[in-house]
Amino acid sequence: MIESDELAGMSEDDVLAAAGLRAERIRDDEADLLRLAYQMAVINGPERLALASSDKPGREKARRYGGDGTPEVCEFAAAKLAARIGMSTWAAGQLMADAVDLHHRSPEIWARVGRGEVKASYARYVVKQTRDLDRKAAAYVDKAVAESADGRIPWSRFESVVAGAIAKADPQATRERELKAQEATFAKKLRSEAHGMASFLTRAPVWLIDQIAATVSSYSTALRDDLPELTDDQRDVMALLMLLTPGAAEDTGALADRAPVVNLYVHTYGGRDHEGITRVEGHGPVTDAWVREVLGPSCRFKVHPVIDLAGQAPVDAYEIPGRHRQAVHLMTPADVFPFSSSLSRTQQVDHTIPYEQGGASGVGNYGPMTVPHHRIKTHGGWDVQQPFPGIYVWRDPSGVFYLVDHTGTRKLPAGADVFPLVMEIYRDLPAVGLDWAS
Repeated sequence: MIESDELAGMSEDDVLAAAGLRAERIRDDEADLLRLAYQMAVINGPERLALASSDKPGREKARRYGGDGTPEVCEFAAAKLAARIGMSTWAAGQLMADAVDLHHRSPEIWARVGRGEVKASYARYVVKQTRDLDRKAAAYVDKAVAESADGRIPWSRFESVVAGAIAKADPQATRERELKAQEATFAKKLRSEAHGMASFLTRAPVWLIDQIAATVSSYSTALRDDLPELTDDQRDVMALLMLLTPGAAEDTGALADRAPVVNLYVHTYGGRDHEGITRVEGHGPVTDAWVREVLGPSCRFKVHPVIDLAGQAPVDAYEIPGRHRQAVHLMTPADVFPFSSSLSRTQQVDHTIPYEQGGASGVGNYGPMTVPHHRIKTHGGWDVQQPFPGIYVWRDPSGVFYLVDHTGTRKLPAGADVFPLVMEIYRDLPAVGLDWAS
């Protein structure tokens, strides 16, 4: 433990270095705990049971903690482990289940955990989400997400990657879950109430919820001048009340005419990569059947061809044309700042090399960022270069390098020669240079 006197004498670089070291220790310790939990399962295999008495009421039995293809474990083993590490028996059982699943059903992620490349939290999330899949489907997900499981993308985006892989691993099961989910459509008052407040919850297809949300927002905006004393949230509630009350909108000047058009972006692909799964932007993976049966009867479709991302001609102006913004979003939908999670279409598009310094307004010199990250890039002492379109090499104020591409963010090894390392990673692309002299 760092003493207070030692902390007081640390520089900023010392603090960052110490924090990084502790984070590595935590990662190593959590990986070791998974290994120990697996060994606990191995030691407590069903052969340890006294077969003559195991069928008597209340006696210990063997059970399968993990998914399909994992060995059984003596059920009391979790309690012994739980007491020693200070957690509930159930939580220790989950730890053992995750460990045996990783070993037997997700070998690629397990190997990366062993090499210190993947956080235990990421690895455990994958096996929890795939526990109900058969062994073949779990192995498919393992291969599909192992590369991005090392923390290069933040948690919310990793959840999306795993969900997409699970959908592709078994499209039929995904379709069955969709059909089952459709039965859970409802609109009802929730039971929990306190301090004179209550909640009303609606569950329906994503297109319908988006339409309701957009309509409420539109009405709320129209009420701003008439009800300036209300907060935005309060106006949203008032707008919903007016929508649900016949004739209530008459005093606000034909608010119904203001109902907005909602656009859902549905991404689908041909060839082997399609596998019957489509992605609804901002929602997640769905089956083709869901698109036909849920969106088909309710929505209008406008089909856009594949955009030639690399063929967008640059323009001689600072302003970024709409076609460039669309190309940038398709090529790099996420905020390009290291470990960022935003996938919004409303992000600012930054010139990697500033326009006033000769940077082109064209694909290969753009990078979408949220406002805070754009400000940090401009004023916070960070540097970024884009050696290939959609691939970003960042240097923080302390001289640490990060590589951001379509797979997420990777911290480059300390002391590495950045240029040959990046060239090795993308050796199939045309050679370029990186210049950090500026």
